[in-house]
Amino acid sequence: MIKVTSPKTAAEFKQYYALRWRILRKPWKQPEGSEQDKTDHQINDCYHIIAIENNIVYGVARLEFFAENQFQIRYMAVDDLHQGKGIGRKIIMHIENYSQQKNATEIVLNARENALGFYQKLGYEVTEKSYVLFGSIQHFKMIKTL
Repeated sequence: MIKVTSPKTAAEFKQYYALRWRILRKPWKQPEGSEQDKTDHQINDCYHIIAIENNIVYGVARLEFFAENQFQIRYMAVDDLHQGKGIGRKIIMHIENYSQQKNATEIVLNARENALGFYQKLGYEVTEKSYVLFGSIQHFKMIKTL
């Protein structure tokens, strides 16, 4: 059974970053390490999330404490071989529950074009086109009121 939690051990964090790089950076020939930024190491500014089963990480995300009542989802990824199995949905449900417990009233994210349908099914609405990553990946700002 897949469990959604935050990584606690060095091995879990290693898998967390490896999955982020493999899914979100490697296909665009970005170097290892590019999947991390300074916020990753500021523990009061974000909450790391993994979907794990039998010590194997299948999905990841990071929740940033963007503003007082608004949090932002970043670096959401599910292993290619395990997409379509409800892992992403479990991660989002975990994020929304956690956010409500922390008194957030809104979640914002920048979704890649190919993920718009996934987020829309979960109640997120496109508000505008945002940035283009690596010169080819169009992103869209999406918001959900909790």
